[in-house]
Amino acid sequence: MSKITILDNEYVTLWYHPDHGIVHHQFHKYIYGQPFRDMLSKGADIFEQYGADKWLSDDRNNSALPPEDAEWGDTYWAPRVIQAGWKYWAVVMPEAIIGQMNMKRFIKMYSDRGVTVRAFTDPDEALKWLESQQ
Repeated sequence: MSKITILDNEYVTLWYHPDHGIVHHQFHKYIYGQPFRDMLSKGADIFEQYGADKWLSDDRNNSALPPEDAEWGDTYWAPRVIQAGWKYWAVVMPEAIIGQMNMKRFIKMYSDRGVTVRAFTDPDEALKWLESQQ
């Protein structure tokens, strides 16, 4: 399966898997503020430009988001990516307990908005699940 690197920096790598319409990020360390927003915005660009409908979030190395980033995501990013066709989300849960609690809230929020969400501990299993979704 091919993948295209969209963004690669000290905080995150963002790929696009064109064969399955998957946007895929992996956090390298705690990310927030502008680097976080830039990554989400680039992912939304891929949804709009290429018709992606799946997102794999490898958040093992992240923690809880600051409230202003959570609000930005809810107010600006979520409506944009849902409008662009987001249907499936695989989340590789953070290792930090506070990050897990934060992600559980987001999982419920996006599930309530119609996105099919499943949590994982292994990124390979998360990717396999997304590839199997139609």
